[in-house]
Amino acid sequence: MKNRITYLLIALCVAGAVIVSSSVAQNKRVGTSAAAELLIPVGARDLSMGGSGIASSMGVNAIFWNPAGMARMGKTSAEAMFSSMSYIADIGVSYGAVAATFGEFGTLGLSVKSLNFGDIPLTTEDDPENSSARFYSPNFVTVGFSYARSLTDAISVGGTMKVISEQIERVSSSGFAIDFGVQYTGLVGIQGLLLGVTVKNVGPQMTFDGSGLYRTAVTTEGLRPEQRYKSEAASFELPSVVEVGVAYDATVGDNMSLLVNGAFTNNNLYLDEYKVGGEFALGMESVKLFARLGGTMAPDADPDLEENIFGITYGAGINYVAPGIQLTVDYAYRTVELFNGNNVLTIKFGF
Repeated sequence: MKNRITYLLIALCVAGAVIVSSSVAQNKRVGTSAAAELLIPVGARDLSMGGSGIASSMGVNAIFWNPAGMARMGKTSAEAMFSSMSYIADIGVSYGAVAATFGEFGTLGLSVKSLNFGDIPLTTEDDPENSSARFYSPNFVTVGFSYARSLTDAISVGGTMKVISEQIERVSSSGFAIDFGVQYTGLVGIQGLLLGVTVKNVGPQMTFDGSGLYRTAVTTEGLRPEQRYKSEAASFELPSVVEVGVAYDATVGDNMSLLVNGAFTNNNLYLDEYKVGGEFALGMESVKLFARLGGTMAPDADPDLEENIFGITYGAGINYVAPGIQLTVDYAYRTVELFNGNNVLTIKFGF
């Protein structure tokens, strides 16, 4: 009976993902979404595998990729991670997250992502050259509250409620989004075969508002005085995605293992993507070493328009186990056209 329920849940999730995917596939308004920072990946481990770990990401790492994986902590009951990324155009991405398991209740997590744009010259209609030497710095922050639980030994579910805040000089916008995911291990009875399904960034449209939208109108006829008016900003949809991934985790020798991932991503306001990646692990007593490689492909991208600027990814990691604590350090590099490559460094603690 339990197996029947498990297979039914998986079938419903996959069917729901297909339905949502087909419904948003008609809408390819590339570059018109709000809160595009929701799509910026975090965490060196999964990024170095091309973001393909929808089925295999676990623990605190999984909050961004598939919140269902947060329920799979392994040998630890609490984890904390800190990650820093050099993104495109000198944008810095900082990310921190914690997750803890509370028995049969499940696992709770908290995550914070912020973007650092640096100081940008403030130019206006009256001062297009910034002669006043004024600067501003946008403030983009996303806070997530996550919950995950193992329904059986094989299936886990999870979700994240994200609060989004964006502020650019004297205008700002806020909103919220929901992620939901499922992971299944031992698919069709094969040990090491994993399945993952996730729907991300589902929420209402976002609109900017604030005093920066006010302008001064001067009449060209008559004697009416100057008047202030407000420009109404348009609303934009969130960058919702549906992702389906499979993975196979196998032991290939003494103290050696190989993980292979594959994933498909349907974006409502971007091109569909195919992601592949892998991880080779070598264990040595209390130390474990990792080597990773991956990439993302967007077959419908127009190379002349440079719609897909991200290339292959690779990285490495080391895990050290000491009495009462685990320390993991991961690094990833992603090649980027037109910009410098993305460097990501992540430190994770397990207790």
